Amino acid sequence: MNELDIPVLISGCKRKDRKSQKGLYQLFYGHSMKMCMRYAKDKEEAIELVNDGFMRVFTNIHKYEESRPFKPWLSTIMINTSIDHYRKQIKRIEMEELNAKHEIEDKENILSHIHYEDLIRMVQQLSIAYRTVFNLFAIDGYSHEEIASMLSISVGTSKSNLFKAREQLKKMLKTAPINNHPSWS
Repeated sequence: MNELDIPVLISGCKRKDRKSQKGLYQLFYGHSMKMCMRYAKDKEEAIELVNDGFMRVFTNIHKYEESRPFKPWLSTIMINTSIDHYRKQIKRIEMEELNAKHEIEDKENILSHIHYEDLIRMVQQLSIAYRTVFNLFAIDGYSHEEIASMLSISVGTSKSNLFKAREQLKKMLKTAPINNHPSWS
C-alpha cells in the first residue's frame, strides 16, 4: 500500500469495507502511533488511543472532504482522541492546580537540545496535566487560549502547567544520561 491508494481506501471505508479499513489503518498506523505516543504515558496507552482514533475515523469518514489532504484530518482526530482521553482521566484524578500568576520566564526551546525519542521518553514521565499542555503548546502549536478551551481549564492554569512541565523537563535534562549523546558534540 502507498499514498496513491488513499482515495481507493477512503472510498472503501465509506462503504464500510473491512479490507479498506484494514489497509487505511496499516498505512497510517505509524503516523498515528507517533502522534499518540506524545500524549500517552506508555506504549500500551498510545495503542489504545490509536485504536480509539481509528474507530472515530471509520465512524466519521463520510465527513472527510476528499479535496483536502487526508493526513491533517487524521492527525486532528488523533489529537482530539488524545484530549478526550485526557478529559476522562481528569475526572478520575485531581487536576494539578498551580499559581496562575507564573509568567513563563524561560523561552528556551528545549526541543532543539535533544533527540525526539529522548524527548518523548521524558515527556511521558510528566503528569498527565503537564504532558497534555506541553504537547498541545510546544509541539502542536496551540495557544494557551485554545488549550484552556479544549481542556476546560483557565488560561492561567495552562500557562502554569507549561511552565512547570518545562521546569521538570529541564531538571530531567540535567540529570539524564542523554546529555552525553554523541550527536551533540
